[in-house]
Amino acid sequence: MKKLVVFVLAVLILTACSSNSTSGNGEYPTKNIEVVAPASPGGGWDLTARSVQKILKDNNLVDNNINVINKPGGGGEVGWSYLHTKDSHYLAVNSSLLLTNHFLGQSKLTYEDFTPLATLATEWQAIAVSVDAPYENINDLFEDIKNDPASIKIGVGPGLGNDDHLSFVQAAGMRDVAAKDLNFLVYDGGGGDVVTALLGNHVNAVTTSLSEVKEQHIAGKLKILAVSSEDRLEELEDVPTLKEEGIDMVFPHWRGIMGPPDMTEEEIKYWDEKLGEMVKSEEWAELLTNNDWDDFYQNSSDTKAFFDEQAELYKDLIGESGLVQ
Repeated sequence: MKKLVVFVLAVLILTACSSNSTSGNGEYPTKNIEVVAPASPGGGWDLTARSVQKILKDNNLVDNNINVINKPGGGGEVGWSYLHTKDSHYLAVNSSLLLTNHFLGQSKLTYEDFTPLATLATEWQAIAVSVDAPYENINDLFEDIKNDPASIKIGVGPGLGNDDHLSFVQAAGMRDVAAKDLNFLVYDGGGGDVVTALLGNHVNAVTTSLSEVKEQHIAGKLKILAVSSEDRLEELEDVPTLKEEGIDMVFPHWRGIMGPPDMTEEEIKYWDEKLGEMVKSEEWAELLTNNDWDDFYQNSSDTKAFFDEQAELYKDLIGESGLVQ
């Protein structure tokens, strides 16, 4: 009888150890996958989360159920705080706000509190003016700003410290224009309100995501002076890059996927394989095209190195901007 009790206890202990492990037995994932969109339904984070969910399932890349959870609030803070308490079956969409929230004093969490899994896609930044503005190129605009900073109103939204703002700060700095001299008008409604302000001649220039101004440029309603991509974009071959204009910078507005802290090597490898296959799919290519996104895939190790570089850049730009005293 004692031998039977010992045997049963041993089996129970082994079973418990097995059920608590997520990768050591090679069975990860062992339950449903939850992808956190740290925002309300609609918008870039939610679209990214739901696209990852759909493409992974439609291509039979992941057997387990995948659900999307919306956790809006705090510029991503609510969703990322939620992820920080979970196990490796929870992932979250991220962006540069993961870095800037911390540097702006809005979050105690940093990118180092999570496990980077992939950088997926990027939008590019655009600087645009009205069609009748007296600027042939971006350098003409910066020359005007340098000569009389207060007279040039620059539309940005929905707040300072985001990519729209900081990309312009970086470009201006490379033309010897100090961030403190830039005359930004902030529009809480974001890109749509910013573009409306430009079309109404309430501002002289705008800095925003390319998708906000692309169609207006093609229609001849405004003029994009430069984009922040490495090379000219196929659909906008008449628009130079900042680099072509002598401003040696590339500024992605990226989105990616991360996991909670302390994921194992096996778990990270699993997502390297699955996400690496996902971004090769026709569905992913179609998603990028339909949303004016560019492929920006980097695996987990490359994303970690990318985060290290981006953290240095954002820390410097926020310091230059005077947003943190």
